Amino acid sequence: MFKDFPADARAALTWDWHQFQPYFDALREHDLSAATLQEWMHAWDRLQRLLHEVRERLYVATTLNTADEAAEKAFAAFYENIFPHSQVENQKLKQMLLASGLEPPGFAVQMRNLRAEAALYRDQNVPLLADEQKLSNEYDKIVGAMAVTWDGREVPLPRLLPVLEEQDRARRELAWRTYTGRYMQDAARLKDLWTRFMDLRARIAANAGLPSFREYRWQQMLRLDYTPEDCKRFHAAIEQVVVPAARALREKRRQKLGLETLRPWDTEVDLTGLPPLRPYQTADELNAKAAAIFHKVDSELGAQFDCMRAEDLLDLESRVGKAPGGYCTDFPLAGQPFIFMNAVGQHGDVQTLLHEAGHAFHAYAVYQLPYYPQLQISMEIAEVASMSMELLAAPYLAEFYTEAEAARARVQHLEDSLLFWPYMAVVDAFQHWVYENASLARDADRCDEAWNELWDRFVPGIDYSGLEKEKAARWLRQLHIHQVPFYYVDYGLAQLGAAQVWANAIENQAGATRQYRQALALGATRTLPELYAAAGIKLAFDADTLGRATDLIMSTIEKLEAVG
Repeated sequence: MFKDFPADARAALTWDWHQFQPYFDALREHDLSAATLQEWMHAWDRLQRLLHEVRERLYVATTLNTADEAAEKAFAAFYENIFPHSQVENQKLKQMLLASGLEPPGFAVQMRNLRAEAALYRDQNVPLLADEQKLSNEYDKIVGAMAVTWDGREVPLPRLLPVLEEQDRARRELAWRTYTGRYMQDAARLKDLWTRFMDLRARIAANAGLPSFREYRWQQMLRLDYTPEDCKRFHAAIEQVVVPAARALREKRRQKLGLETLRPWDTEVDLTGLPPLRPYQTADELNAKAAAIFHKVDSELGAQFDCMRAEDLLDLESRVGKAPGGYCTDFPLAGQPFIFMNAVGQHGDVQTLLHEAGHAFHAYAVYQLPYYPQLQISMEIAEVASMSMELLAAPYLAEFYTEAEAARARVQHLEDSLLFWPYMAVVDAFQHWVYENASLARDADRCDEAWNELWDRFVPGIDYSGLEKEKAARWLRQLHIHQVPFYYVDYGLAQLGAAQVWANAIENQAGATRQYRQALALGATRTLPELYAAAGIKLAFDADTLGRATDLIMSTIEKLEAVG
């Protein structure tokens, strides 16, 4: 149907809108009937994959080097000149498909989603959504430029994180104060950016005729299988079941360290008194050992990771000017995922790579689906893919460590997993408060107060005496709050799903892995509860399911501590 369509998205990185438009015109002008549906859908699929990949390749370039002005300019140009037009044109095609009364095979969930998107869409929001992405890029630029002097040289902030695992308490405290202090230096800039985010999002919601941005975002994220009230029920379950277990872990930590109170720089140091785990020396070593693990989990997954290594689809090491955090994105026209992270030589890097590789394996699993919307996986199941991989890989951590070290690493991971739920509840409850109280929340100082109240409710046992301002401003460092609102409960729900995959794997590792992969291959062709069921688990918000997962984590920690 298309003539001269690029086989490689990199050929279109410098295109302007006029080079994309003829493909949209061809689709809009083409007859859409039962006889032509498959041809029309496949052409639309290729065009959507091309646009997605161009956007992601331009974005990746901005994160690899936040000081690359050419990359920033190209990415901004995409959002200024191509994104708005493509949104309008794609909406016309969605409406065309809806009006036809036709439904491609396996497309029932996508038709439901298209109806929700059509109800939400407004022409006047297209440039505002582009502006929101620019503000997100501004956040990356502020944080990515943060560097400090440590041990006589300038280093990016993530390089301080391994110091928090060291036995020297004074050095840990200095590292923590240096890290948080650097954020506090830019707090005013981040708070100003926050107010601009809030004002822009209020306009977006108002344009859509919705009472708040939360309603807009819920529909934008196609959260059609659970509600904000379900999230609040999850928060309550965490407070009931997990917070007491987390308090017990912190009290055990305080006692083992022989401290009067546990300070924020005491939460990462290893309780054995041994040096921090240092699993690798170079990124190549990290890759090779991770590959060995994936081959043990599943030979095909191992082969997929080998492809990523061979095709230069990994950028792992931290460096000055690199954007913060880690992610896996994908290039769907090429059929390739890409992993970005900031590895600094600590065990957390291993966990991050296992996690992001789970996303990559999900991408490989869905590329075979015929239509682009079927690839648009909801975050709740996407994070099951990544968090389950961390747990499925855990029995093979001896690729990096001795048996005793592997036990230490697993304890650290399981403790982090359990302690994450209360922190997730703070982040998610904070976001609900923000958009339920938008006029108050545009004042970032009022956000400090709300965050502080939630922190005290969900994260007891850490002494912040004299550090009240740093504690209250912690939300400025959580990029999800700024860049991808409401994308955080997904992690908590997925972690509960992953714990269920793990429980199944304890009984039958091969069977659990097989069900896991079968669920991934369904992409977005089933509802969220159905996808969880395909993986042998359930989407849950209740204290009973959470309690079983918490008990499994706590009992496993006890067993592993006997080994380590």
